[in-house]
Amino acid sequence: MKQGQPREYDVIVLGLGVIGSAAAYWSAKRGARVLGLEQFEFGHARGSSHDRSRIIRLSYFTPAYVQMAKEAYRAWASLESDAGEQLIFRTGGLDIGPRGSPVRMSEHVNSMRDCGVAFEELDAAEIRKRWPCWRVGDEVHGLFQPDAGFVAAERATAALRRVAVGFGATLCEGTPVTSLRAAAGEIDVEAGGRQYRAGKLIVAAGAWTNGALAHFGRRLPIQVTKEQVIYFVPRDPAAFTLGEFPIWIWQDEPSFYGFPIFGESKSVKITQDSAGKTVDAQTRGFEEDTGITTRVKGFLERYLPAALGPVDLVKTCLYARTPDRDFVIDALPEHPNVSVAVGDGHAFKFASLIGRILSDGAIEGCDLTAFTVTRPTLSRLDAGEDDERPAANR
Repeated sequence: MKQGQPREYDVIVLGLGVIGSAAAYWSAKRGARVLGLEQFEFGHARGSSHDRSRIIRLSYFTPAYVQMAKEAYRAWASLESDAGEQLIFRTGGLDIGPRGSPVRMSEHVNSMRDCGVAFEELDAAEIRKRWPCWRVGDEVHGLFQPDAGFVAAERATAALRRVAVGFGATLCEGTPVTSLRAAAGEIDVEAGGRQYRAGKLIVAAGAWTNGALAHFGRRLPIQVTKEQVIYFVPRDPAAFTLGEFPIWIWQDEPSFYGFPIFGESKSVKITQDSAGKTVDAQTRGFEEDTGITTRVKGFLERYLPAALGPVDLVKTCLYARTPDRDFVIDALPEHPNVSVAVGDGHAFKFASLIGRILSDGAIEGCDLTAFTVTRPTLSRLDAGEDDERPAANR
């Protein structure tokens, strides 16, 4: 290669959080020459992909998401096989909430039935019998789905990168992109003071997506929020051991969710869903949001007091939210060799599948029409405007 000539690849991936790392993994697994560029260090805590665990479940409000979740399990299994490492932990999953909630669990029931997913409908007495730590009245009901659980988040993202490299991918950290340009059916990229060229570009930059898309004259109405999770040392640790207690989602407004004890930690991870304030990804802080902490403690004191012990750890992350709370997984109409993925804060469970879709363009049995760049909600609504779908119903 002559001095100053761009280094050439088949695929360049911008952003090596979980979705970008998955895109690099699947593209390299298929034999493509892959370059992955991460502006920060691998495994950094500035975005959305760090921390110990993320929920994976088949209980979703539309058949399209349920079908995608079924495929997501298969996509993660492929990585587990290639990595020689367990990344999915099935604990069972409990959707729980009051019968009068604006979150209609009947939508989850209908979607799972349509997709042939096994589940149980539980009344409050059965919930209290199986998990006595729940202090719920008879107005509460639930759904139990035995295949639900969690992805070991940081471990999974690291495995995606490690296996991608094993398949021949070149992954670079601390390499911010300074220029992107479409030319003659290819994409020229300048990053870290070097020039690169590829036939395909995948943008998986989370909260920094619009910075990349600006080079192509495109902007998505993304709202960036700072969310947080809280780790509590439970009053009754035995009640929350892995294998005894499921992941759970309180299906109401506000919505809360939590995990059993996992790994070396002796604490349970619990928080309020989609409770964060709008921030700038470049300047946001990492301080605790005491309002979220107060609401979570109040919920636990009322419904799950055995979990409410001393706070062990508080962590923050960013959500890159779309107005309708659906993903973006699509190519730019004006540049069909530029693909973009935005996960909207609930994509980790789907990440290996989304990486597979980005690498080959389609997955049989998955309806991706709701995730296009050109859908009306991305044109009609400005960042910060939500649809009327309850938070827990996403």
